[in-house]
Amino acid sequence: MKIAIIGAGAMGSLFGALLAEAGQQVTLLDIRQDHVDAVNAEGLVVEKEGTRRQIRIRATQDADSIGPTDLCIVFVKSTQTAEAARTVARLAGPSTLVLTLQNGMGNAEALAEALDPARIIAGTTSHGATFLEPGAIRHAGSGDTVIGPWDSENMDGATAVAEAFDQAGIATKVVAGVHSVMWAKLFINVGINAITALTGIKNGQLLDLEQTRRLSQDAVKEAMAVAAARGIAIEGDPVEKVFQVAEATGANRSSMGQDVDSRRVTEIGAINGFIVREAQTAGVPAPVNRTLSALVETLQAHY
Repeated sequence: MKIAIIGAGAMGSLFGALLAEAGQQVTLLDIRQDHVDAVNAEGLVVEKEGTRRQIRIRATQDADSIGPTDLCIVFVKSTQTAEAARTVARLAGPSTLVLTLQNGMGNAEALAEALDPARIIAGTTSHGATFLEPGAIRHAGSGDTVIGPWDSENMDGATAVAEAFDQAGIATKVVAGVHSVMWAKLFINVGINAITALTGIKNGQLLDLEQTRRLSQDAVKEAMAVAAARGIAIEGDPVEKVFQVAEATGANRSSMGQDVDSRRVTEIGAINGFIVREAQTAGVPAPVNRTLSALVETLQAHY
């Protein structure tokens, strides 16, 4: 496949590297000149469990130099999705597939405003990555990737993407009900990201104090109430799942925590902020998520 990665931060670079290593024709598209130059000069360094390997992959800042693609994978921050959609529209041929594995909600909808919704695939991934320096990332953790068609019953496109991912060592499952899967991932982000971003703690430290656990629990339960009001199926115990993920990724800083550390705009609006907006529409109270959102927005406004 000819693949363009739209947004080559930590996660975009990771997926691009793994796919290129498996023989796919991959180009990283990113706005950072230093990262693009480093990748083109020396290859992309992927560190994992203390070992480093260099993967040759093309990077560019010029979308028009890529040409028509078979697959565009969008990894930009949710605040940049609308702009990314316009870029993808320039790269899309008549059969191009578009996959979003971004954090938060609203990304597939933003892509669908500029692209044929039937060609959009959405999903979640449990892989973790950290940006170390221009041209270098750390593969911080592995896990399942789940994808499915966003607004179509046709599974062929998602199946083809999953086959390419599996060949690259990215274990991928294709499902018809991807909306419920994305809500399940949203619960995890709601319970971990804002709290760790505001307090400076690592994911596992969320479990150290009863008051922090309770704060996470309350935020997730509000999100569950919103999901129920929307008719979204909820499987298992989302609060317990949040605690399990926090423990499994205990040494990591959440993506929002990394954004705050680097004084970048966060994705709070697509996570806790999304719950606040949906709660207002559904007539469901969400005071904890409203407070977490307001605090993160205040913090990033005063970098």
